[in-house]
Amino acid sequence: MDKVVDTPAAAVAEIADGSSIAVGGFGVVGVPEFLIRAIDDQGTKDLEVISNNAGVDGRGLGVLLANHRLRRIIASYVGENKEFARQYLSGELEVELTPQGTLAEKLRAGGAGIPAFYTITGAGTQVAEGGIPWKYDSEGNVVKSSPPKDIRVFDTFGDEQEYVLEKSLAPDYALVRAAVGDRHGNLVFHSSARNFNPPAAQAARVTIAEVEKLVEPGEIDPDAVHLPGIFVHKVVPLTPEQVADKPIEKRTVRTEPSADKG
Repeated sequence: MDKVVDTPAAAVAEIADGSSIAVGGFGVVGVPEFLIRAIDDQGTKDLEVISNNAGVDGRGLGVLLANHRLRRIIASYVGENKEFARQYLSGELEVELTPQGTLAEKLRAGGAGIPAFYTITGAGTQVAEGGIPWKYDSEGNVVKSSPPKDIRVFDTFGDEQEYVLEKSLAPDYALVRAAVGDRHGNLVFHSSARNFNPPAAQAARVTIAEVEKLVEPGEIDPDAVHLPGIFVHKVVPLTPEQVADKPIEKRTVRTEPSADKG
């Protein structure tokens, strides 16, 4: 089945207001930048987004944040996005902060058909006990907090410890970015772009992938496939100009030594 869609706009046209979307990437690496921009261009709003973080100001999810397209975010940290922090603290955005490994497992488990799982992460903290602020009002008062979670004691390796029940995630859509993809949706990710992209894609009902290089079926060695095409529903090939548009989150340069010091 040929899953190629010509443009990002055509690929995301079905995403409606209020949809839940898992977005791959970490910081500005492996982020489906052009699918995100297409959603912004079509004006889709009131979205619930699941992502490790919200990119940076003006890039990735920062575009949707700046134009107030997002209603709620499930993320592991606020990160480098000042607008993310501002909207959260001013009561414009609901934020469910989740430990990073737990977030990855919530997506992976959702894709595997596992509705919930127990983890030691967060035991004995507000993650388990509840009370983490999810939503503030304009005056800075907490109006919605995380609920307490089920806690069980398991004997692990001869030591009884508390474990926290976490519910899995199964969003309506996933947006991911791959280095290579074929027309059947088989994907290969480059280096650290392999972190949140595969579990995001596996968890969603419909997965849309933008790919830097489109190849024909059979050109990718089966052993090199990071995400099988069964999880991918639409493939959008990027132009060379789009592929080259890769930001650097934090640029650090060394001061050149002066001529008189040799």
